[in-house]
Amino acid sequence: MTDLVKDGECLDDLQLNGLKIIQKLKGFRFGIDAVLLSNYVKVDKNMNIIDLGTGTGIIPILLSAKTDAYHITGVEIQPEMAEMAQRSVMLNNLQNRITIVEGDFRNSIDMFGPGSFDAVVVNPPYTKAGSGLVNPDDAKAVSRHEIFCTLEDIIKVSSGLLKHHGRFFMIHRPERLVDIFFTMREYRIEPKRIRLVHANRKNPANMVLVYGLKNGNPQVTVEAPLYTHESD
Repeated sequence: MTDLVKDGECLDDLQLNGLKIIQKLKGFRFGIDAVLLSNYVKVDKNMNIIDLGTGTGIIPILLSAKTDAYHITGVEIQPEMAEMAQRSVMLNNLQNRITIVEGDFRNSIDMFGPGSFDAVVVNPPYTKAGSGLVNPDDAKAVSRHEIFCTLEDIIKVSSGLLKHHGRFFMIHRPERLVDIFFTMREYRIEPKRIRLVHANRKNPANMVLVYGLKNGNPQVTVEAPLYTHESD
């Protein structure tokens, strides 16, 4: 299956059930945020999940091993990234559990229908639109800056895709928490749980994991902090 790997790409071992992923040797590569988010997702057996802005397909591939989800759909707007993610799915023989769709996730409700999913997972661009000059043709820039979507786009579409009491999982920056909570409530996704992520015990949080429930009752739990470098 290594013939699925093209020039300028490499095959990385995910150290999980023999899974591997195709990535660029130079360019966008998945980070710890994707791993943290996949660990945070909790779904019941046979649930149908969608990952918005799937990139290399890392989150669907990890979730295929970490959950009993029936099916995981990844939507990616960048054709080259979507095609690479499709090859990773084939390489891992996960075609029966993962579908990669090339397209703008803002059209997902038209593509899949309202209320089609039990859970939405998203590792979105963190930097607010208009914050600095970026190249819209750069995959790294697209993954980090709100070029093709805004926080409101993400939450609005997620709400439309979710069933009643559907689950919403996202990783973002703590400095955006007020915007996140305000927008979630505006679109009927109630924040239920957050977990702040720190590089170590000396530094402030640099990421936050968020779990919400569509049409849920108001009450949020702040979980114990997570330190990615416990020994520091």
